[in-house]
Amino acid sequence: MTERRTIRRFSCIRGAAMRANFKPSLDFTLSFEGGYVNHPHDPGGHTNRGVTLATLRRYKPGATVAELKRISPALVEQIYLDGYWEKAGCDTLAAGVDGAVFDYAVNSGPSAARKSLMAVVGGPHHETVKKLCARRLSIYRTFKHWRTFGRGWTRRVVTGEALWVSWALAATADAPHVETALADESAKAGKVAKSQGKGGMAAGAGGGGGGAAASQGDALAGWLVGGGALLLVVLAGWLLWRAHINRQRERAYAREARLASEVSA
Repeated sequence: MTERRTIRRFSCIRGAAMRANFKPSLDFTLSFEGGYVNHPHDPGGHTNRGVTLATLRRYKPGATVAELKRISPALVEQIYLDGYWEKAGCDTLAAGVDGAVFDYAVNSGPSAARKSLMAVVGGPHHETVKKLCARRLSIYRTFKHWRTFGRGWTRRVVTGEALWVSWALAATADAPHVETALADESAKAGKVAKSQGKGGMAAGAGGGGGGAAASQGDALAGWLVGGGALLLVVLAGWLLWRAHINRQRERAYAREARLASEVSA
């Protein structure tokens, strides 16, 4: 089972037509979209396999919630192909970049995904994937629903990043080189996470001491010290968040490296 899944991950990008990446991209996205939900904090309302009732009604006017719950796999695939893959122009994109843009489009809309792509595109394709995923998470963290959905969004983007980078690498290199590159990415992420974790703890300790210092100065000095302490707390939070992201990236890249090793074995 693992071997078949691994081979599929790498064979999907070897075809001449970039449409070959649509199905594995959809498989990844659907693995995170799940089944029927009607979350009170999700503006999409009734949703099944990532398809909202409003979207279904564009294909089946007057569709009911019951019909949404019974939506066929074929219609789900058509909706994602028409509404996200093609609208985001994924057929025109390099392997790996296409999957990253598609999943972003599903979450935030094709125009938002393309706008972010234009802001980061450049250099090797696997680097474009990494920059796009970093930008996506940074934007998501500003959303008012981050507290509710942030953990799931993070896992989805981080897991996807490692997968899409593996596609981008495999488009131009054989499996042993892909395995090495993915292992290197894992090691780099782990090293950065460790450094950020230490920095976050140090900044947090500095911010915690600012209040005591401020209580002993005059009003202006207290304001300045208090402001500095607040900045340290913000910095600590950001560094610890980034450390958390990079620990997840370390594990995700290590997992993809193991899968690549099965291809090269």
